[in-house]
Amino acid sequence: MGYPGYMAIVTPQAIRQDFPLLLHHPDLVYLNSAATSQKPEVVIEAVARYYRELNASVHRGAYTLSAQASEAYDQARRTLARFIGADEREIIFVRNTTEALNLVAYAWGLHNLRPGDEILLTEMEHHANLVPWHLVCERTGARIKAIPLGPDGRLELAALDSLLSQRVKLVSLMHVSNVLGTVNPVAQIAQAAKAVGALVVVDGAQSAPHMPIDVRALGADFYAFSGHKMLGPTGIGVLWGRYEVLETLAPFLGGGSMIREVFVDRSTYAQPPQRFEAGTPAVAEAVGLAKAVEYLQNLGMDRVWQHELELAAYALKRLDEELPEVRTFGPRGPDRGGVIPFVLGGIHAHDVATALDQYGIAVRAGHHCAQPLHRKLGVPATVRASFYVYTTTEDVDRFIEALKKVRDFFKDWL
Repeated sequence: MGYPGYMAIVTPQAIRQDFPLLLHHPDLVYLNSAATSQKPEVVIEAVARYYRELNASVHRGAYTLSAQASEAYDQARRTLARFIGADEREIIFVRNTTEALNLVAYAWGLHNLRPGDEILLTEMEHHANLVPWHLVCERTGARIKAIPLGPDGRLELAALDSLLSQRVKLVSLMHVSNVLGTVNPVAQIAQAAKAVGALVVVDGAQSAPHMPIDVRALGADFYAFSGHKMLGPTGIGVLWGRYEVLETLAPFLGGGSMIREVFVDRSTYAQPPQRFEAGTPAVAEAVGLAKAVEYLQNLGMDRVWQHELELAAYALKRLDEELPEVRTFGPRGPDRGGVIPFVLGGIHAHDVATALDQYGIAVRAGHHCAQPLHRKLGVPATVRASFYVYTTTEDVDRFIEALKKVRDFFKDWL
């Protein structure tokens, strides 16, 4: 692979050959990429090569190997910056989206929110974009409001006029729902938020892996995503923040690397991004994530997104026509990514997922870290099938046929 648009002429069947786990399990239909993606050989090799050839403490050694390791880490930061249209000084390496959102909550929220202030979220948020704000509100006296979810799986934007006021200091929302696949109109919401002086935080865990991202065009102040959902290693993620905002934030964690000067009784701190990267960083993981980004860019992010739209439309059409016992959730149309949550009659989601596993279909079942959303949907749990670059129409076909067998098995309980 080596040029943009590669996926436009190379099939997902061919792409699968780059993924050792899928070759090792040739009968597996892996439909849980929204939880974590599989890794191509080039990413696995990049991590292994770092440990074989470059492993050293970064930014702390005057010897050649340390300088080489430091350059690999710095180059990874530059690669991630280009991927989302950012300045490299604005890229903070963290463990995952959850840590990134907690960083904003603690480094900004604890120092800027007061009693009577408001945080505006949505009813579809992942717990990672709910619980940190709960903790901050308990300590600051701020309170949370939510943009309601409509019956079509889209946010009810008409509610913004009554929800947004000078009391709202921050709006935090997911770009793409990990349950419904809904693509939220972030730029439109951000524009309305900025009109009342609020900062905007975007959970990009389900968008950065799947579509072209320009953080400035989104109008965000912070954008967070995880490496393991986009072909990269676990234990590495990114928080992007506008530099003008990052400069105002207090440190999140204290220790080595994030300081300017330390005395017995006080410290001064480095400029961003170093201010927020205390201790020895996840260098191998950052190198692996950069290689994953290069792999995705070679495929072409427009094509990655189009592939998922086509798979979702195909799967939904077959479900509608062939499995009337299945109820799906989420919008229909181009504002819906490659995620399909569903229930099969009154059969518990875990039972359906376990039954599908007997046919080699790997899906997720549960509330998907979105309990408020499932209460809104009126179900305790859903089964979720999610697609990615290595998912084929044959995978969807096998999923549908297996689901028919599961339906038949449970027919007396439907």
